[in-house]
Amino acid sequence: MTTIVSEISEIFSALLSNDAWMISESLKTDGAWVVGAFATISGGLLFLLLYKYVPWIERKLESTVMVSTYLLIGAIIFVEVFRRFFLNVQAPWSTTLPPFLFLIMTWAGCAYNVKLRTHLAFAEFRVNMPRPLQFACLTLDAILWIGFSWVVVVTSTQVAANSAANFQIMLGTDNILQWWFLISVPLSFVLITARSMENWLIDLNNYRSGDTLIAPVAIGAD
Repeated sequence: MTTIVSEISEIFSALLSNDAWMISESLKTDGAWVVGAFATISGGLLFLLLYKYVPWIERKLESTVMVSTYLLIGAIIFVEVFRRFFLNVQAPWSTTLPPFLFLIMTWAGCAYNVKLRTHLAFAEFRVNMPRPLQFACLTLDAILWIGFSWVVVVTSTQVAANSAANFQIMLGTDNILQWWFLISVPLSFVLITARSMENWLIDLNNYRSGDTLIAPVAIGAD
């Protein structure tokens, strides 16, 4: 226990020092899992409050990120293909930036589909279950998503910190660091945690009020 407390203290000291190398080294300890659990849950609760008081963010955050990055990827590919084949020039970052943008789009899209319940739904046979068992399955969904998010927040933050510590620059650029994009992964899974909590609170209210717990859904049905 003393070791874990010491490791947690080292993590916070490294964060306050704003030294990428110290942060990267401190996140390699078991204390990172404790801090990661706290960050995942507290981050999810923070976004829940944000959703409550800023309805536009609750409705449009993930979809705005997805559409924006998708259009940007398409624009880069279209322009650079034209420049390459017709003008014989090409921006050196045009083949390295789109994959990072796709990374952002993918995990924002995952949070969006958790909101819509199109992941881990199984509505076809859950709808025929007794009501208490339906609620138990929905609770299990929330626990699984939060657990997945905890693991990804910790491991992806370690990857981002290691990238920052080694000053990894996006290929084709002079000063754009890879961790600026990699940090979107743990942030996206904090969003997933928030959506899981939001869904479970809705399920709890529906269970208590007698409303329908499980209904078929389709991707893009928002």
